[in-house]
Amino acid sequence: MKTVFEFVKGALAGQNQFASGGLLLMIVGGVSVWLRAVPEKIWYWIVRQTTMLITVNDDDAAFVWVKEWFLEQKFLKRIRHVDLDTTMRNERIAMIPAPGMHRFWYGGRPFQVWFSRTEESRERATRRMESLTFRTLGRKRVFLQKFVDDVVSCHTRRMGVQSYLYIYNDGWDHVEGYAPRLLDSVVLQPGEKEHLVEDVKSFRASKQRYARLGIPYHRGYLLYGPPGTGKTSLVSALAAHFGLSIYVINLTDFSDRSLMNAVNLVPASSVLLFEDIDCAKSGKAREAASVANGGAQTQNEKANAVANGVTLSGLLNVLDGFYAPTNVLFVMTTNHIEVLDEALLRPGRIDYRLYLGKATDWQKVELYRRFFPVATELEAREFVETHFAETMAEFQGLLLALEQGEDRVISDHGILAQKVSRW
Repeated sequence: MKTVFEFVKGALAGQNQFASGGLLLMIVGGVSVWLRAVPEKIWYWIVRQTTMLITVNDDDAAFVWVKEWFLEQKFLKRIRHVDLDTTMRNERIAMIPAPGMHRFWYGGRPFQVWFSRTEESRERATRRMESLTFRTLGRKRVFLQKFVDDVVSCHTRRMGVQSYLYIYNDGWDHVEGYAPRLLDSVVLQPGEKEHLVEDVKSFRASKQRYARLGIPYHRGYLLYGPPGTGKTSLVSALAAHFGLSIYVINLTDFSDRSLMNAVNLVPASSVLLFEDIDCAKSGKAREAASVANGGAQTQNEKANAVANGVTLSGLLNVLDGFYAPTNVLFVMTTNHIEVLDEALLRPGRIDYRLYLGKATDWQKVELYRRFFPVATELEAREFVETHFAETMAEFQGLLLALEQGEDRVISDHGILAQKVSRW
């Protein structure tokens, strides 16, 4: 250290010409590099001071809205580098800007958009990441606000509702092409649908009351009953009616930790759907299952239980523990309510239960008259009495076949019922 200090001291004093020259070159080089970067730094400073910027990532519902907005713009015809997109909610192939920089005029102002597309390796798969960054001249946010308002107006005009579907893949992925159900298309027992809608409406209007009382602002709904009774359809229609997006969680795909991470990323004013909630087992239930299978679990079974299963305590933590999100509707579905733990069913976790059972004659008549509005009630009842269907999914399949003129298929009740997919 002393030798280095003496070397620098001698160079500064001019006693060592070699050292003085080296030090001078080093100083000149450093200054040159700094001066070379000055114009770039000045340019970026000017850009930051004279422009505004907004970024939309693909895990935000607005990302899809912007893609829809692009399809309606005339300047899209002048963009020379485009991608073909077949995942938008229409039947035609659409052209959207390709990844990279694009410039256009909008509302009498110059805009610049940077479309970024990268791939990121996650725990379970490689995930494609996309983002759109818009920049325009000016310092008043009113210009960007007008752009955002136009995007929202375009989306509302095209779709009428603002409901999207997301699934988790080490991050929430938007499901392209998802078409939400209309509330009128779901036929329940008299008064059931209206009471459920009123309950959701009341909850969404009670945010200040929840805050005043110090109660966590979320509400849990349980839809239970046999398969094919319309549980998933009801969730889709309910979310669309209130303009809420649906975030779907299949518990068999999660561990406690990954479930917590996924729930923490769910935005407010959303529906968090837990399908087949009976897949979450308590330690007692798992122990009973182990005993029934002969006692000890294999090493692979233990690994799968940790990696691919959610414990009851882990589920309860995200429903009303420290990790529970606010301003979210928790909706849970199950075919077997009898196997659910009592801790899960208590108020605060599940506040509203609705049983969706086998189709009644009244429901079938209502659905028949929706398919065939000119039909009389007598014709509808005659069809119901002569065509067997246990669930609304099966009966809907019968009506679709009738609408297509497949009388021969309709007459064979059993064959058609087996062919009907989940409603």
